[in-house]
Amino acid sequence: MKFNTGKELIKLCNDLEHSIYEVMILRECELSGKSKHEIINEMHSSYDIMKQAVKSGVTKDIISISGLTGGDAKKIFENSASIHGPVCGAFMKKAMAYSMGVLEVNASMGKIVAAPTAGSSGIIPGAFIALQEEYNLHDEKLIKALFTASGVGLLISKNATVAGAEGGCQAETGSAAAMAAAGIVELMGGSPEEALHAAAIALKNILGLVCDPIAGLVESPCEKRNGLGVSNALISAEMVLCGVTSIIPFDEVVEAMYKVGRSLPFELKETALGGLAATPTGKNIKIQIFGDE
Repeated sequence: MKFNTGKELIKLCNDLEHSIYEVMILRECELSGKSKHEIINEMHSSYDIMKQAVKSGVTKDIISISGLTGGDAKKIFENSASIHGPVCGAFMKKAMAYSMGVLEVNASMGKIVAAPTAGSSGIIPGAFIALQEEYNLHDEKLIKALFTASGVGLLISKNATVAGAEGGCQAETGSAAAMAAAGIVELMGGSPEEALHAAAIALKNILGLVCDPIAGLVESPCEKRNGLGVSNALISAEMVLCGVTSIIPFDEVVEAMYKVGRSLPFELKETALGGLAATPTGKNIKIQIFGDE
């Protein structure tokens, strides 16, 4: 089950008449020597952690260690946007709340699944759990979608990066959105080719997004960018399921993302020296948390 590019993965899927998730499960069995049952059970454990993080994020009064974030996910989950109801609809509102809640759990030293990183850990659970509730899906379907998502994450890691310190926030929340979008497409009956189209669109949508955490903490603007990321994943999947394709192939989008990330100045790659972190307010927040250095 060797593949290094999206093109090779699609060929493998077509040759074997498998979905991406089936190929990924077989790959994990080959690499680990574990049975299919063991591999799936391990993914179940990860999904259980995701569900617990979502639940905590929208039901508990969470405040981060720094005090910089906390309570926003619960606020969105519990309140309507206006007297007429949510502007984005109840489903999207829930997905945003779930994704942001996971980031609040992370910032308060709670347990999350880095998917693919801590700073982007809310996007996949936010999208998947909201979809599961919307369509009353069994866990098994979401587990399969997680394997699909992992295939996209593997390809991005092999050919680019998922680290904000190397590629900016596009590499973190962009990769997570791409992973989620691909998983959603297969979950909703799409093909492997369509899954990679969705991943490509999601990654293109925020190409060039910088990583500029205020005070160097994985809290702000990270939390709200996870809300954006889950929306990006769902929108990208919806486009593809309606027949829209990515003009630029997935592999070329990944390569472009990596080149853009390497072109970003170091101040915009998780150093907290540029962007929002370098604003007067951002600097004052850093002083309030860490003192005047």
